[in-house]
Amino acid sequence: MATMGRGETRRFNTDPIDTVDYHLDIDYIGDGLRAHRLDVIVPKPTGEQLPVYVYFHGGGWTSGDKSTLTKYCASQAREGMVVVNVNYRMATEFRMRHILQDANAAIDWVAGNISAFGGDSDRVVLGGDSAGGQIVALLAASRHNPELAQHYELGASAAPWTLRGLVQHCSIADISVLFEPRFILSLNFIRMLLPASMLKPTDPVRQRAREKERSLRAAARFLSPIEWLRPEFPPVFISTSERDYFFRANVNFIRALRRMNILADTLIFSRRSTRATHTWQQDPRRPESQEVYRRLQEFVRRVTAPALAAARSQ
Repeated sequence: MATMGRGETRRFNTDPIDTVDYHLDIDYIGDGLRAHRLDVIVPKPTGEQLPVYVYFHGGGWTSGDKSTLTKYCASQAREGMVVVNVNYRMATEFRMRHILQDANAAIDWVAGNISAFGGDSDRVVLGGDSAGGQIVALLAASRHNPELAQHYELGASAAPWTLRGLVQHCSIADISVLFEPRFILSLNFIRMLLPASMLKPTDPVRQRAREKERSLRAAARFLSPIEWLRPEFPPVFISTSERDYFFRANVNFIRALRRMNILADTLIFSRRSTRATHTWQQDPRRPESQEVYRRLQEFVRRVTAPALAAARSQ
């Protein structure tokens, strides 16, 4: 899986957007770590409270940085939303518990502070690409699954906020695909995200390979958003491509959402779209990205519209 370095950061952010205000590197926890910084990007002028789009970068849980997504986020902000671009701690030093706790802390910061930037904490949409999509989908699921929230030690929100929708770009929303033969990610990605206590075999000498896999599958349930869907899950916008590594995971997620009558708005590119590869949405120069942006913005306007917001809160 490709990772994004300084070259991609510069390339993806060429011709910066100047019709928005940038508030960069805000420490949302207060410990001075780069991993605990976020950016707030605001259209100018505002004059009214706007929906809030909170975004988490991908990178296989081990790499990436919010700086690569600056222009992506600015592209959404100029269309009438306050966008928050978030960093978080990553593997292999940290586990999924730490990642989700960082995501939860970032949302708490948004709930308590976003009004100062013209954002409405009652109209929040979460988004992410690849591993970032998995993170926000799991966080969304934890809001209606006490078992999942307790597993990751996610405390109650410090301030009220309302999740209106979820955006998934080439997301890893179904971890079961990692168990497919010769998948691009090895099962070590699952092992590095889970605490050692969940992976300790009952009899490491005699345990058969099939039993080990069964044990790992059971543990991986806590990483897989598709396993935690409930009717209360928010509407979802999913963009993917047949050239995406995680195309099957996205298709599985779409089917699961629709079986539960959860709105799944989709934009799927065929294999003929050669530029629509994994997380192509990060690159604003591609026409396929601009099509995603148009659909994303329509989705955010629809799910955060005051009438729909009021109906969902009743």
